[in-house]
Amino acid sequence: MAWPTSSPGAISGEATSARLNLPERTTLTDLRARPANELPGVGPKIEATFKDLGIVSLADLVSHYPSRHEDLSNVKKISDLRVGERATVVGRVVSTRGVGKPVRGRSPGFSVQLYDGTGYIPATVWGRGWLQSQLVPDTWVLVSGEVQRRYGIQISAKSLEVIEDRDAQGGGENGPHAGRFVPVYPVNKGIQARRMRTLIHRALDEAGRVLDPLPAEVLARHRLPNLHDAMHEVHFPSERKRLKAAMRRLIFHELFLIQTGLAARKARIERTERGGRHVGDGSLLNPYLKALPFGLTGAQERVIEEVLADMRSEKPMRRLVQGDVGSGKTVVAVAALLSAVESGGQGALMAPTEVLAEQHYLSVSAALAGLPVRVALLTGSQGAAERREMLELVRSGGAHVVIGTHALIQKGVEFRDLSLVVVDEQHRFGVGQRMVFKEKGTLPDTMVMTATPIPRTLSLTLYGDLEVSVVDELPPGRKPVETRMVDLAEREDAYEAVRRELEDGRQAYVICPLVEESEALEDVRAAEELYDELVGEIYPDRKVGLLHGRMKAQEKREVMAAFRAGEIEVLVATVVVEVGVDVPNASAIVIEGAERFGLSQLHQLRGRVCRGLHPPKCYLIGEPKTEDSRSRLEALCEHQDGFKLSEVDLAIRGEGTLFGSRQSGMPDLKVAKLLRDIDILVEARREAFELVAKDLTLKSPDHRPLRREIRELLGADVEWLFRE
Repeated sequence: MAWPTSSPGAISGEATSARLNLPERTTLTDLRARPANELPGVGPKIEATFKDLGIVSLADLVSHYPSRHEDLSNVKKISDLRVGERATVVGRVVSTRGVGKPVRGRSPGFSVQLYDGTGYIPATVWGRGWLQSQLVPDTWVLVSGEVQRRYGIQISAKSLEVIEDRDAQGGGENGPHAGRFVPVYPVNKGIQARRMRTLIHRALDEAGRVLDPLPAEVLARHRLPNLHDAMHEVHFPSERKRLKAAMRRLIFHELFLIQTGLAARKARIERTERGGRHVGDGSLLNPYLKALPFGLTGAQERVIEEVLADMRSEKPMRRLVQGDVGSGKTVVAVAALLSAVESGGQGALMAPTEVLAEQHYLSVSAALAGLPVRVALLTGSQGAAERREMLELVRSGGAHVVIGTHALIQKGVEFRDLSLVVVDEQHRFGVGQRMVFKEKGTLPDTMVMTATPIPRTLSLTLYGDLEVSVVDELPPGRKPVETRMVDLAEREDAYEAVRRELEDGRQAYVICPLVEESEALEDVRAAEELYDELVGEIYPDRKVGLLHGRMKAQEKREVMAAFRAGEIEVLVATVVVEVGVDVPNASAIVIEGAERFGLSQLHQLRGRVCRGLHPPKCYLIGEPKTEDSRSRLEALCEHQDGFKLSEVDLAIRGEGTLFGSRQSGMPDLKVAKLLRDIDILVEARREAFELVAKDLTLKSPDHRPLRREIRELLGADVEWLFRE
C-alpha cells in the first residue's frame, strides 16, 4: 500500500464534524468532555474494555499511544526466510498446539503452524494464550518476528494478528493495518489489536483539527511539530524520522504542562505569601551542635546553611531535604526547629505514624535535655486528660517544639505562633495542608524530609515547586549492610545466623507484611503466626516481642521501650518500623515475604540495622514469582546507595503511575520516561519557568489555551492559581 505523506486520520471534511457535532478545530479539553462511546463502533462491550484500559473520553482514546510500531513493509514468502532476520509473513493456520509450562505466574505459550503456498513454518507465541482460541484452521494471520533455528526453522512471534482479507495484505489499501509502520497498542483480551487500531484511526478522524496549547515561539525554538500533526504521526507514522520528531514533541508537551503548573504554583506563593523572618541568635542552636557526640558531615553543614538562609528570608520556605537512610537528616530538622524557637516562634515536626512520632519525641527530647526548650507530643490516641494538657501547652506557647502525627493539623489544635513545620516521610506536603495552617492564622516555613532517595529527574517533576537539598554524604564509619536472598529451603539457615548475633549480645528484627492470615496472600506469614513460631520453635530461649499497627498506642510504646532497653532481643514487626526506629544494638533483620515489598520500602527496612558498631546483616526470605520482583531483590543485594536503588526502581516500575494515589496533584506520565528524557525535561522546565516569569496567571490571549489545558490536567490542586 502507498502510505500517505500526511498522517492517516487527518481531517476528513465536514461530514466528520457533523457526525459528532464537533467543530473542525477542537482542543483536547473539548475532547475530554466527549465520552468514548460516542464513537461509531464503541458499544457496551468495547466501552467496558476501554474503561479497564483507562479510556473514558475521546481525548483518552486519541492519547492512547502505541507501545511500539511494527515495520510491516517487508512481507516475505516463507520459502525466502533466513535465520536471524526480522520478517513479516502472511499465512493460513494449519494447526495449533500448546508449548511450555506456566513460568512465574505467566501463561504458557503456543505454536501455530502456518502455510502460505510456498512453505510451512511454526510461529511461537508466549504469554498471549487467549489468542489461541481464535486461530482455527484456515484462518489467515499476519505474523512478525525473528526467524530462529530451534528444532528446525521457526518464527518467534513479536506480534500476531488475525486478518479478514488476505489480499489486502499483499500491497493493496488496508487503512491503518498495513504499510511501512503499524502501531501496536496496549490492549487486553477484551479487544484485539486490529480493532483498537481501527477505532483510534476513526477517533483521530472524528476529532477534527486539534489546536495546540503550547506557545508558537516555544515550538519554533525547539523545532517541534504542532500537536495535531505529532499525534497523527505517532499513531500512524509516515517515516521513521517524522515518528522520532513527533515522539519528542509529545514528551516535551507532557513535561512542559506539568512544569508550567509547578512554576505557576511556586511563583504565586513567592509573590503573594509572606512568612516571618527567623533571625535566631544562636543561643540554642550553637550549644546543640557543640554537644553532638559526632562531627557534622560536609553535606549536613551545607544543608543546614541552605535551610537557615531560607528561614532568614521573608519568603515562606518550601524546601525538600532528601537523603539516604542514616545520612543525618534529623540533625538538620532539629537545627531548623531551634532556629524557629530562638526567633520567638514554635516549631512542629509531623510524622506519618505514631511509632515514628514517639521515636522523634524521645530522640529530640534527649538531644535537647540541657536546653530551655519544652518538647511536647501530640497524637490521636492520647487520653482525654493528656490531650487537654498538650493542647493547652501548644496554645499558650509553653510547648516550643511539638511533635506528632497529622493530629497536629486537626480541628481544635491552636498554636500561639507556629513559624516552622517539618514534615517527615510524606510524599508531599500539599496545598490543602498549607491552607489549613493559613486558616489557623499563620503561614509557617515548610521543610519536607524524606529518606526515600529520589532521582534528580523525578524530584524536578514531583517536587518541582520546592527547593531541593540533598544530604548526599553518610557519617564516617557507617557500615554497609550485608544483604542476602534466601529461598524457603534455606530459611532455617537465616534464623541460625541471627541466633549467632543474639548470642553475641545483639538484637534483631523479623519483618512480616501482614497482621493476620489472608487468603489473597496465604503464602506470606502473618506477624502473629510468625511470633508464635519464633517463641515456640525457633527461639524458645530468647526474649521475643511483637509490634504491629493494630495494637493500641500504649502497647506499641511499651514494646518499643523494651526493645530499645534490650529487654526484647527479637522484635517481630510489620512495616510500622519502616522508618525512624533507631536501636543501634540491632544488627540483623529478617524480612519474610520480601518479594511483596517495594524496593524503596525494603531499603528503608534494611536501614534499621545500619546504625550500630557491628557489621549489619539483612536476610530477604521469599520466592519471587516475577522477573520484576526478582530484579528488585537482586538490586538490593547489589547496591547500598539509595539513590542508585531509586533509579533501578524507576526503571523496573516505569513511570505509568509515577505519583501514586495522586495526592501530589500530578498526572500520570503517558509517553515521557524520566530516566531517558532528562534532556527534554530540563528544556521543558526552563521554558515553563521563563514563561511564568513573564505571565504568572497565563492571562495573555496567546497563553489562554495553555492555561485551560493545565487547569484540566492538574485539577483542583492548581485551581486556586488561576483565580482572578
